[in-house]
This record gives sequence, C-alpha cells and structure tokens, in this order.
Amino acid sequence: MSIWGKILGGAAGFAMGGPLGALIGAVGGHFVDKMAGESEGGRDAQKSVGFTIALIVLGAKMAKADGRVTPDEISAFKEVFKIPPEEMKNVARIFDQARRDSSGYEVYARQVAGMFRNNPTVLEELLWCLAYIAKADGTIHPGEMQYLRGVSAIFGFDQATFERVTAIPLSGDPEDPYAVIGVKKEDSDEAIKAAHRKLVVENHPDKLVAQGLPEEFIEVANKKLAAINAAYDKIKRERGLS
Repeated sequence: MSIWGKILGGAAGFAMGGPLGALIGAVGGHFVDKMAGESEGGRDAQKSVGFTIALIVLGAKMAKADGRVTPDEISAFKEVFKIPPEEMKNVARIFDQARRDSSGYEVYARQVAGMFRNNPTVLEELLWCLAYIAKADGTIHPGEMQYLRGVSAIFGFDQATFERVTAIPLSGDPEDPYAVIGVKKEDSDEAIKAAHRKLVVENHPDKLVAQGLPEEFIEVANKKLAAINAAYDKIKRERGLS
C-alpha cells in the first residue's frame, strides 16, 4: 500500500498519537487505529506516515507564517509530495486543517523530532523539503527564514547544519558549494573529500528509506543527493582535483 493509502485509507490516525494524530482525527472520523500492536514493520510504516503528515502540517504552518502561498510554492509542494490526483482533495483537507489549527508549529515539530531522534538525517530531509518549498519563488522571505530556523532548532540542529541544509539549491550550481558540503573554503582537500563522502553515505536514498523516509520521497532525496554531488564537482573543478 502506498503512503497515501496508509494515511487516507485508514491505516494511520490515532495510532500516531500526539498532536499529529489528533489533527488527522479532526479531518475525518474514518481514520482508525490499525497500527497498534503491529510488528517492527508496522512501526516503520508509522514513521513513514509520521514523516509525511509532519511535512504536510509543517508546510501548512510555514505558509501561515509567511502569510501567502505563491503559485511557485504550490508547484514545489506538489513536486515534493507527488500526490496522486485522486488523493489531492484529501491532502488539501489536512493542509487546510493545519493552517486553521490554532496550535503553533512547535508541538508538531517536537513530535516528529521525537519520532526520528535516532535518525537525524531524516529530519534533515524534512527541513530541506520545507526549504525547497520556501525557495520555490526564488527567495526565502524573512518570515519563512525565521520559521525554518525555529524548526531546525527543535530538531536539534546547530547553526552549521542549518546553513548547510538550507544552502542546497533547487537546481543548477549552488552559489556557495562549500556551504552545501558544510566546509570552509580554506579547509584542506582531504577534509572536503571526507565531508562529501560522509554526506553521500548519510543521504543515500536507500539508507533514508530504511530509517523511515517514505519511498514516495525517493525522487526528492535523489535531487538532494545530486545537488550535493554537483556542489562537490564544482569544488573539484575550482581546485583542479581529480
């Protein structure tokens, strides 16, 4: 079953608990607990559902923080999620419910941070998806930047990690490839190679899926990995590295 079937077909709901589960329950009473007491595979499925719902909710809260949703951001949102046409209305219901919800984004960010406390790279993926949507109109506006910083802090990321994740471009060569790799221009070739190698291992889509990233997000994960490799290639050209 696809992630959308699990969320919208009755395999999610209150099993998740906390504010995310309550919000799903508020959207429709047909969401029921079918995960409680399941095997390890069920817990993995619940993490995948948690990632997806958290991204929808946090995306909605970001739109609220910014006060506006541009057509480019809507396109980026659809690109990130790859929502089947028949599920678009149901996803929109969750998005709209999250925008109307009076709770701040913090409670949702804390819940997903707890779900993935042992898998910080998955949380990086979530933060990058939010930044991807925020940058779709060509820039991250001050309200969006403040919001992303707040989410990053709840996820437990330091300033260096935040700057590295949000520096990853939508497409093309990054303005500062060193920021994407998380190194300084004065660092040695060996240090830069090691940093790049570490990022490639941590951000391999197969590894992310094993840690709870839904398979529906592999394409987005591949784009992130491609941007990391493009940044490293640019550094290699500048330095004349093989």
